[in-house]
Amino acid sequence: MASLFILATVTACALPRGAAIEGEVIRSQNNEDAAFSVVPITRDNVAQLATWPATGWEGHYHWFTRNPGPKSNVIRPGDSIDLVIWDNQENSLLTGVQQQNVVLDGIVVSPSGSIFVPYIDEVRVSGATPDAARRSIEEQLRAVIPDPQVQLAVTSGPDNSVDAVGGFNAPGTYPLPNRNFSILSLISNAGGISSSLQNPLVRVIRSGESYGIRAGDLFKRPSANVILRGGDQIIVEEDERYFVALGATGTETIVPFTQERINAVEALALVNGLNDTRGNPKGVLILRDYTRQDLRADGSGPVKTQVVFAIDLTSADSLFAARKFNINPGDLVLATESPINSVRTIFGLIGSVVGVGNSLDGS
Repeated sequence: MASLFILATVTACALPRGAAIEGEVIRSQNNEDAAFSVVPITRDNVAQLATWPATGWEGHYHWFTRNPGPKSNVIRPGDSIDLVIWDNQENSLLTGVQQQNVVLDGIVVSPSGSIFVPYIDEVRVSGATPDAARRSIEEQLRAVIPDPQVQLAVTSGPDNSVDAVGGFNAPGTYPLPNRNFSILSLISNAGGISSSLQNPLVRVIRSGESYGIRAGDLFKRPSANVILRGGDQIIVEEDERYFVALGATGTETIVPFTQERINAVEALALVNGLNDTRGNPKGVLILRDYTRQDLRADGSGPVKTQVVFAIDLTSADSLFAARKFNINPGDLVLATESPINSVRTIFGLIGSVVGVGNSLDGS
């Protein structure tokens, strides 16, 4: 009798578990007032699911293609010009007695793109290479000097420099030595990316627009090594995207994105898969929140703001589809508990109860 009483008490109690069972999570989906919908991931619908609105970010990083420029840099407003003008005439208008040249240092290119040169007034130099600007000044000086010779040197101003703002070992402002100065050259000049960044994301801010790429992709793809322009600001920061893994996974944790896109199978691999003794391979769920603006009544998108995507890892169809289903930042990857595990627990408890009961009956 004691054993029966203990057995009844045990089976009437809820058994302790480490994760939810699939049916418990999705049981209320068919209720009219259900706050969420359940969408199985299959090869038939995975392409359509890829067109649904992105959540947690824009869906991909925006980067530009490499467009090489001329080898020589061009002069821009704010640059500083140093001129040396040579004139061998005895009665030169520019040079003094026993002088053969005149030095004009630190002439700042005006916002209109011009510099002032004595006796020829304003000379437009913005947009010209240093060599083209030198020839233009020589040509205009011939009106007052028979055979002028001009030396011209340019010191880059703000419009011909780029800023390594943060995430570098040596941040600062770097002049552009030529029009083919690439972002990898800047990273090298700025001492490389700080080792404190675990998942570095490189951003370029240009003309009010922001472009981003993961550092690993930048280093691997030659076409991503874009040419910088004067005024660009470059920031290296931590890629803050993550998803959460809970339930009967190998690891319950917050998982940072280690690449631009992570599919569902890769996400499970990052958390060491399912727990061998607890996980239900038929019940891997991905919980995602959408906004009301994302909803689509025609079925081309989510119909409710909360969606549970279901993966059956025992089905080849679902498993292949899961490789094409991308995890979004902020998603919750939930590995449900196998119902068999609860049955095993019950039988284990029954065995223990019977042993205790026999001991009590024999006392």
